[in-house]
Amino acid sequence: MQTEESQQADIARNVYVLGVTSLLNDTASEMAYWILPAFLTTIGAGPAQLGVIEGIAESAASLIKLFSGRLTDRLPRRKPLVILGYTIANVVKPVLAIVNSWWQVLLIRFTDRAAKGLRGAPRDVMLAESTEKGKLGAAFGLLQAMDSAGAILGPLVAILMLDMLHSSMRKVFWIAAIPGFLTIAVVTLFVRETRSGRAADASSSARVTADSAERNATQVSRPQSVVLPGSFYYVLAAVTLFSLGNSSDMFLILRAQNIGIPPAFAPVLGLAFNFVYTLVAWPAGKISDKVSKPVVAAVGYLVFAAVYLVFAAAPSRAAIWAAMTGYGVYYSLTDPVLRALVVQTIAPEARGRALGIFFFVTSIATLSASLLTGEMWKHFGAALPFYLSGGLAIVAALMLLAGSRHSALGIQTKRE
Repeated sequence: MQTEESQQADIARNVYVLGVTSLLNDTASEMAYWILPAFLTTIGAGPAQLGVIEGIAESAASLIKLFSGRLTDRLPRRKPLVILGYTIANVVKPVLAIVNSWWQVLLIRFTDRAAKGLRGAPRDVMLAESTEKGKLGAAFGLLQAMDSAGAILGPLVAILMLDMLHSSMRKVFWIAAIPGFLTIAVVTLFVRETRSGRAADASSSARVTADSAERNATQVSRPQSVVLPGSFYYVLAAVTLFSLGNSSDMFLILRAQNIGIPPAFAPVLGLAFNFVYTLVAWPAGKISDKVSKPVVAAVGYLVFAAVYLVFAAAPSRAAIWAAMTGYGVYYSLTDPVLRALVVQTIAPEARGRALGIFFFVTSIATLSASLLTGEMWKHFGAALPFYLSGGLAIVAALMLLAGSRHSALGIQTKRE
């Protein structure tokens, strides 16, 4: 039987194991993601259909995230939710190889994103519970660095298959199943449960006393006694406003193709920003542990605004390539930093609920953004939705900076 020290060491290794899991999963996902717009054109779909696909897929993810967040705080074990989410996603993605219409792509993306919504909150809570105090930004930064490293490997494999081996896009979807099933194996075999008082260890469950059972029951009910503070909702409002202009990255690819960058280079565009994302995410997370996380995120939003304004103006192909590279900086300064901000400022027994609300609201806003962008593109051209996205990002950045300056974001959890 493991000692308490060895059990803690196993749990601490979760940070790295979850990183490897993200690396493999994103390799599988990004092999397919960056060629999907071009693939849709081969089956008769365009920007409007893409907006519907991505919008509905994100709506599925958002609803599941809300449910999964609450479930994370209530269930005695979190690992099964994480395994289930990764398994569903990596079983359905290869089915893209046999679809013949855009509604079939919609069903697959719907299922894939719903599975991501299922695993997101429990995985992030497990990561937080595996991390030393004061290092949450670094932990989430490492996770995102590994995630984006997979997003480099995925496009590289896709480029190799499409350009050098002259494979079809459908074959790329089939090959993506290999890292996908490795993802399932790693998360199942090597991730350790972190739930305090969990029933994961059968040998210890035999010795649970009536008192400890009562404590576990109390722990399960405690999330409902935690009141999420107003400062949490202030951050949520800023991020939601930003998300209303943060449509699917697929529109960046379509815009690049719109100004003359060949569809075969779509994976290279993904490679460009993910390379920067990989390099910057971990250092950005470490920096956010030492300075204000809202300020770091605000800088990321300003970078996003610059990128989208360049895509709106589209002065040259070179400018598009440069902007896509800068897009990796935006991701590094926002995604891991904001998740770490939510986790570190909410009581442990309500982290799942807070993450679920955060993911749900911002995903609904992203759904609206994708639908709006598709329709605006169709009726008013490509530039207008990108200008709108850039403007909303600037306003959201100013909100975060104003809140941080007035100490509105020094979140303290209150209890009833």
